[in-house]
Amino acid sequence: MKPRVPLLRDGGTGRYWLHTLGCPKNQVDSDKLRGLLSADGFAPADTPGDADLVVVNTCAFIEAARQESIEAVLELSAARRPGAQLVVTGCLAERYADELAEALPEVDRVAGFGQPLADPDASPVAVSFGRRPARTTAGGFDLLELPRPATGAPWSYVKVAEGCDRICGFCAIPSFRGRQRSRSFDDVLAEVAVLAEGGAREVVLVAQDLASYGRDRGARGRRHDAGTPIVELTRAVAELVARTRLLYLYPSGLTDELVDAVLSTGVPYFDLSLQHVSRPLLTGMRRWGDGGRFLRRIDEIRRREPAATFRSSFILGYPGETEEDHDQLLAFLAEAELDWAGFFPFSPEDGTHAVGLDDQVPTNLALERLRECTELQDAVTARRRDAMVGRGLEVLVDRAGVARSVHEAPEIDGVVKVPAELPAGGFVEVVVTEALGPDLVAVPVGAPVPARTPS
Repeated sequence: MKPRVPLLRDGGTGRYWLHTLGCPKNQVDSDKLRGLLSADGFAPADTPGDADLVVVNTCAFIEAARQESIEAVLELSAARRPGAQLVVTGCLAERYADELAEALPEVDRVAGFGQPLADPDASPVAVSFGRRPARTTAGGFDLLELPRPATGAPWSYVKVAEGCDRICGFCAIPSFRGRQRSRSFDDVLAEVAVLAEGGAREVVLVAQDLASYGRDRGARGRRHDAGTPIVELTRAVAELVARTRLLYLYPSGLTDELVDAVLSTGVPYFDLSLQHVSRPLLTGMRRWGDGGRFLRRIDEIRRREPAATFRSSFILGYPGETEEDHDQLLAFLAEAELDWAGFFPFSPEDGTHAVGLDDQVPTNLALERLRECTELQDAVTARRRDAMVGRGLEVLVDRAGVARSVHEAPEIDGVVKVPAELPAGGFVEVVVTEALGPDLVAVPVGAPVPARTPS
């Protein structure tokens, strides 16, 4: 039995360390958990070793993510001070609570979604940050509706819905995140307003199936009769912040109306969840579309806005994937010239349709196909970035020396390297002087152009 210490000290405060893994949706959850811990009397620790409460917000999307989460738990367990409590939360905790509790005796508590991180017997404390409380009885809470404090950062993710109603053959997320549950229009805008008041100049809307936002709420998902809920929300958010960006759009949900809304924000960035381009393979994935449809849509948008930026993700080695399927994907990548793309090997997930399929692709072959796609896409991305040298851009400075234009989403794309003295949170007109793979180098308009970085 490990020695325990009171989580709240005599002065009414304890210290916490929160480590986040996984996608932007998890980062939003962590921001909300920080606000909750602060409301409960905790203050952030400088290091894991200084904390009374160490929390790991985990990811469980694929096997590699689960392994990374477990390694982080073990590393933080070794780094904590004697008596500090270690709590595992997030997707891994929700999906594998019993297995984690048995396999990791280092962990003091496994807390699924909405379960208290600290003492479960503590009296609930309402937390609102100027809005209605999101606490429930026995210390539990609704993580989706939990209010979120301002972060003080130049940009911020805003999660507008939880769960997913789709039945993609490879994805287990609906099994532990549940069916889609959208937040109200007014609550999303209230959160955006708080973030904007705290200094956010860019808001990135995220959800598992963002284009379907509000459909589960029916008429309650709309404030006016002015289009589908996601279109109305996109336009309303764009009135509150300088930049509005959308992540994770299912391709069939990218209607003409939504394209219009995205372009009207001034951020012509389209993150399309394609996963593959072979029609037979996409049918096996229980997905919509094919390479021809995708190419036509991309071309239509580029004709309207030549500066439009495209990102997508693809799975290699899904059961039944043939060499012909793979060649179709390579040809698509060469023709589509996406700005950004991520590639992932198929991961068999318990409870999904794909686990029981025949024609499983050998892991080594899937990884070889992934390598080929990555090499091709890296060359495409480098060419598209090279073409930006000499162009003028407006960038948002995220932190000293690092900025982004409308063409780079935070944390997942390349960046624009700028002089370190430019203040964070400001917009600056720059000229691109150099491309370094996915990254650009730029100087303010009118500033001397430095010598090029040796290759």
